[in-house]
Amino acid sequence: MYHGGFERNFGRLTSGFSSFEGTDGKVHQLPAWPPAANGLRFGYMEKAGKKFCVVRVLYDAEDIVLKAELVIDPGRHTGFGHRLGPEPTSVEDDAVALVLLEDAIKRNADSADALLKVRDRFKLAAGIK
Repeated sequence: MYHGGFERNFGRLTSGFSSFEGTDGKVHQLPAWPPAANGLRFGYMEKAGKKFCVVRVLYDAEDIVLKAELVIDPGRHTGFGHRLGPEPTSVEDDAVALVLLEDAIKRNADSADALLKVRDRFKLAAGIK
């Protein structure tokens, strides 16, 4: 789900983040997660140059803010045919979501324990060995 522009919002990102400052200077509420988004969820922000970066990982009650953003490689991290933008993007391929999570873990050693627990629970729920 889109969490606003990186330069304006990353510094104030926390667990429970629910609104962002838009380029218009106004505060915009994050929409509710779609009902189908009931598993692993990612918050992303847009950096200058149309680079989207994962900044937050959510799974059940876990809400982990990444200290080191991960630039999204569309083919690798979302599968082909998905467009990132202000509307929530649904990726239903568990293996692709797992790659995104694992790449986020590699960039965020300080949060590795919490992220690895999410990964283990996600793999168990998805039936991935």
